[in-house]
Amino acid sequence: MTEKQRELCRYRLSQAEETLRSSRLCLENRFYKDALNRSYYAAFYGVKAVLALADIDFKRHKDVIAYFNQHYVASGIFESNVGKRLARLQKKRESGDYDDFFIVSREEAEEQLQSAETVLKAVHQYLEMKQETEE
Repeated sequence: MTEKQRELCRYRLSQAEETLRSSRLCLENRFYKDALNRSYYAAFYGVKAVLALADIDFKRHKDVIAYFNQHYVASGIFESNVGKRLARLQKKRESGDYDDFFIVSREEAEEQLQSAETVLKAVHQYLEMKQETEE
């Protein structure tokens, strides 16, 4: 793994953490649809941090998630619930962004925030393990 890959991974992870904080602020201020959107992006940036270490990137979200599920979830590197949470986050984000009259409840926004936190926790554990194996 190159220093450039590690740097990109750190940047994306930082982006994920900042976006997760944004989701919490949206939730606290009752912007539930925005909280849902930010929760998805926090998890998405976390997944992209993982892919950065393998020098893998895609332009489309669905390609990022499909690759992650095929190469990291299906292979057992990440638990299946991480892939399921990521899929639900994506679906809810798309509904919130594109469906007219889509209403997000506080409970739904909280649930999606918890999903994003779960995904990022798994990402952090994976990255720590990768760092330990490099040393």
